[in-house]
Amino acid sequence: MSSPNHSPSSVSVDRVVVYASFVLLFSMGARATFGLLMQPMGLAHGWGRDVFSLAFAIQNLVWGLSAILMGSVADKWGSGRTIVISASLYALGLIGTRYASSEPMLYLSAGVLVGLGQAGTTFAVLLPVVARAVPLERRSTAMGFASAGGSMGQFVVTPVGQWLIDRFDWTGALWALSAMILLALPLASRLTGRPAHVAGAQSLGAAVREAFGDRSYHFLFWSYAVCGFHTAFITLHLPAFVVDGGLNASSGAMAIALIGLFNVIGSYWAGRMGGRHSKKHLLALLYATRSAAILLLLFLPLTPALLYVFSALMGLVWLGTVPLTTGLVGQIYGMRYAATLSGIVFFGHQIGSFVGVWLGGKLYVATGSYDVVWWLSVGLGLVAAALCLPVREQALVPARTAA
Repeated sequence: MSSPNHSPSSVSVDRVVVYASFVLLFSMGARATFGLLMQPMGLAHGWGRDVFSLAFAIQNLVWGLSAILMGSVADKWGSGRTIVISASLYALGLIGTRYASSEPMLYLSAGVLVGLGQAGTTFAVLLPVVARAVPLERRSTAMGFASAGGSMGQFVVTPVGQWLIDRFDWTGALWALSAMILLALPLASRLTGRPAHVAGAQSLGAAVREAFGDRSYHFLFWSYAVCGFHTAFITLHLPAFVVDGGLNASSGAMAIALIGLFNVIGSYWAGRMGGRHSKKHLLALLYATRSAAILLLLFLPLTPALLYVFSALMGLVWLGTVPLTTGLVGQIYGMRYAATLSGIVFFGHQIGSFVGVWLGGKLYVATGSYDVVWWLSVGLGLVAAALCLPVREQALVPARTAA
């Protein structure tokens, strides 16, 4: 991220980016294993895919709602405290999932508690920390680098999660994942701070009203909902879809891991290109490419080679939407309340996530196939691409952009 001759300030900035990347690695890595846990837990408890789909849908909706809360807490009381609270809730939720013996207990642990934990250990809180620490000219690239940490977690933790399930059963895997999440606690002490108060500055309420009055904010909100629909549906249901297609569980784990690996490249590339080119045009390209990748999966016979090509292509555009969307929020509305405004937009992402995972399980139980949801994903990708094009990228108040 920097030249060998660091100044003290540049070293500090780079550490913030690296520490944020590791927190995202732990949080998003654990999340990526949920699809692997669905079948062994279902066999142990007699739960169908619709039960897990609802738990995962609740998790995503709680994550989205509480991202607004955690963003506001980070803006007001500091990001370090927010990360500590959220990581603790995340670990507690994973332990609770281990001991969940009924559907309501699963919904409370894997749904509510894990969702609360993800809110403060993922993008809505961490990317604004990175954005405030990094000079404006490096901001987009740094957010892309940090986002790539979440993708690296998906690549690293998913096969490890499958190994843990094979070696220690799903119960041991959940204990190990909860311990991993707690590694975020010491890193939180390096990710402290909140936006500086400026006398006479815009209030939070005024900032939210201003954003809600701008149509570009709504375009970002609903295009992000499509991103959530895609990523949550694929994360939870792709491993089962692969097994249904005659491949083994390890192929499903490898597919999720490859999405993460290629998105390390994709997220960094999106962040870097977002500092040089139109972010809205890049977003439109990413969403359209997702639709094209899904069409490959629908029209060609499922083989390991096709699955891995799909995963690589999807990975290149998987979370590149995050630095671009979060970057546009800061670029248009300023950095003072970036965590809160990003959290609200992220709620749109999680509305899509809720619908994607719930509908995937519901339609699978009803039809015995994921085909309807795959075709819906193709159409939604094209809709999201169209929504991004009319976004106005100029700052509403130029002086706020670098704040």
